[in-house]
Amino acid sequence: MQQGYRFAAYIPSEETTGTKAKFDQLLSIFNQLITMTSGDVSETLAWLTELDKQYNLTDDSYGIADFIEDLKAKGYIKDAPNEAGQTQTVLSAKGEQSIRKQSLDEIFGKLKKTSGQGNHRTPFQGPGDETNTDRREYQFGDSLDQIAMTESIRNAQINNGFDNFMLTENDLEIVDKEYKAQTSTVLMIDISHSMILYGEDRITPAKKVAMALSELIMTKYPKDTLDVIVFGNDAWQIQVKDLPYLEVGPYHTNTVAGLELAMDLLRRRKNKNKQIFMITDGKPTCLKEGIKYYKNSFGLDKKILNKTLTLAAQCRRLKIPVTTFMIARDAYLREFVEEFTKINQGRAYYSSLKGLGEFIFEDYQRNRKKGVR
Repeated sequence: MQQGYRFAAYIPSEETTGTKAKFDQLLSIFNQLITMTSGDVSETLAWLTELDKQYNLTDDSYGIADFIEDLKAKGYIKDAPNEAGQTQTVLSAKGEQSIRKQSLDEIFGKLKKTSGQGNHRTPFQGPGDETNTDRREYQFGDSLDQIAMTESIRNAQINNGFDNFMLTENDLEIVDKEYKAQTSTVLMIDISHSMILYGEDRITPAKKVAMALSELIMTKYPKDTLDVIVFGNDAWQIQVKDLPYLEVGPYHTNTVAGLELAMDLLRRRKNKNKQIFMITDGKPTCLKEGIKYYKNSFGLDKKILNKTLTLAAQCRRLKIPVTTFMIARDAYLREFVEEFTKINQGRAYYSSLKGLGEFIFEDYQRNRKKGVR
């Protein structure tokens, strides 16, 4: 006789109630705070201690000191000498990756996992890394490794018989391979002073998006390239590992310098598909002329505007679409973005900080499906 189901008292495991669960909870908060403090471990732990006092994040069995020890033991933070030769606690490479991964999960958490890694599928067939189920007749130029030997031998037997076996060109069947689109992307982040003005922190969401996008590309599309640049009075390239430490400066907005650097980086990439994502919250207000800066924060300066629009047209001629994510909704800024987008034939989004990551992900995926031309 079948016994059926037996029910017993549920005893939570260490995974859900023990120190591991408590550590994971605190690590999630730690990663959020350290993004806001631009990678300052000491300041982050001070804030975490204050939050613990206010919201009772820990208990007698596991305290903040235990969490700090676990961070070190698990390799998320480490002690290292600073420029003055003094020892300070800093993020490790594992800690930096943890922040990127959490940003990816937070922003792109609805991304469906696929078995294919490292390529973007297109509707076209051609040279590629993976075979598909389609078969076709042999054509001049097909490589030997594409020949479906079993099917070709079967065709030879059908066409020529067993007694006088002969394999001819007409018997050959070819296994098609899927063409893979690879893309080079430059992400431009505005770090001018306006990104923290009016009591709104706009730089932290921008950093999160950059970390999420970089982690997405490195894990799901490793054959793609992503370059990250920041622009204020000038523009310069930063590494993915530098993103948690990014801070806003006392800068104007030199969009021209950012676009020029982005175009220069993409010029060196061999991929045909290229694109620029630009996250900004304001108008271009600065140009560099020789060693001097031409600045005007009052409205749209015609000289700065014309130079910016000239670069938009130049990107279009080079087949580099620019997608602008404007974190502002002022009417005259919308007019500027619309004109810039029309000249470049790119796209523009007037995004809130909350929806920024989803917009960028959708646009990146859309370009992967159709290919940037």
